[in-house]
Amino acid sequence: MTIQTFTPDKVLVSEKKDGTLHKEFTDIIMKEVAENSLVMQLGKYHEMDGKQEKTVYIQTDGVSAYWVNETEKIKTDKPEIVPVTLRAKKLGIILVASREVLNYTWEKFFEEMKPQIVEAFYTKIDEAGLLGFESPFANSVAKAAKTAENIITGPVNYENILKLEDKLLDKDVDFNAFVSRLSNRSALRDARDGDKKTIYDKDTNKLDGTVVVDMKSKQFKKGDLFAGNFDNLIYGVPYNINYKISEDAQISTIKGANNEPINLYEQEMVAIRCTMDIALAVTKDNAFARLTATAENV
Repeated sequence: MTIQTFTPDKVLVSEKKDGTLHKEFTDIIMKEVAENSLVMQLGKYHEMDGKQEKTVYIQTDGVSAYWVNETEKIKTDKPEIVPVTLRAKKLGIILVASREVLNYTWEKFFEEMKPQIVEAFYTKIDEAGLLGFESPFANSVAKAAKTAENIITGPVNYENILKLEDKLLDKDVDFNAFVSRLSNRSALRDARDGDKKTIYDKDTNKLDGTVVVDMKSKQFKKGDLFAGNFDNLIYGVPYNINYKISEDAQISTIKGANNEPINLYEQEMVAIRCTMDIALAVTKDNAFARLTATAENV
């Protein structure tokens, strides 16, 4: 008896439309989302063991050591441990394509569709976790900075960058990253101290010795800059991405040229639905600060 295997470069999309894909593809998509998402690059991952909701325990204060004399009892600390609930929310995208994609092999199909899926997912994850934009989660980096009153208003320059850092250093927060955008590069290069020495290294993309990562989002305005200890941004992914293809659905959220919902059956089109689940939480508000050009952006 011959065992049938799924060979991506030979099996047509029309032969397998129920959303069950070879693990090779789901792993590739998830890997590329993780490599491009700033939340997933900077944040701290927690295993969710395939559960939609999981409670993790975070230590908020460090444990101290004590000098002791001979035979003296060593003092002990009781660190503060707080529960944080990670609750996953579903993120979805629907792509509409011509019927010819059903004749693609799965390998060709994903080469065509993968960039759109990856970009859509990581953009929404970052906008939710960093900016709180259209977010189903209770907190975000932007909201945490506002709650902690760690907001500096003004242009990106040397003085304001130091003020941004001081917001965190004054609270004993050892920040480990800045989040910026490409349009801030010229301002960062012009940030100079009294000796006219720049504090931005364009070759390593570091600001005052700390790594800078650039966010790609229309919602993140020019002149905005986050600083923080991103160990206090945690996330979890309970399961892999799921896919489903339909040839007969009516897509109410996408309008055709006549401003009517697209009917796939009538227009010989197909829709590809992709969903993934992710949980996000901020564990310490004062771990983040924000520099913004105007108070309207806060």
